[in-house]
Amino acid sequence: MKRLVILALALITFQANAQDNKKEKRQENKKERLEQRQNLDPQDMAQLQTKKMTLHLDLTEAQQQKVMALNLESAKKRKENFDKRLAEKDNKERVKPTKEEKLARMNAKLDAQIAAKKKMKAILTAEQYTKWEKSLSKREHGRKHMKRGLKNKKEHKKEELNDN
Repeated sequence: MKRLVILALALITFQANAQDNKKEKRQENKKERLEQRQNLDPQDMAQLQTKKMTLHLDLTEAQQQKVMALNLESAKKRKENFDKRLAEKDNKERVKPTKEEKLARMNAKLDAQIAAKKKMKAILTAEQYTKWEKSLSKREHGRKHMKRGLKNKKEHKKEELNDN
């Protein structure tokens, strides 16, 4: 009986240590991806995104050029905002933004998204646009779940069923 208890405790301890290592590895991978993103310039980011969209949406040459210009513009803005946030993060005397500042930032972000959607609608065909919107909603749905940090797959499946 004592051997079983000792064996059970050893297995539980081993399992707990294994899970801690997974968290550490995920954090390391997240840091690596962040560093890789920092090293890319807006031109490279826009080019990669345009190529992915070309494969996914089967864009024509003319569409590729227009989408590249749009992606380059948004990549420059993202890089600028990223650098600004990074500088604020490094600043030791950082002050939390007020509600008005947060609201203004969210409104600006949403306005930019609306403008980007209008531009994409003008560039893409109706079929391509619906496919693009569907991929955006899937990506947003995934981000929502990552932020919430759902505990198990059952909760995830229940939410998917409720969303549909």
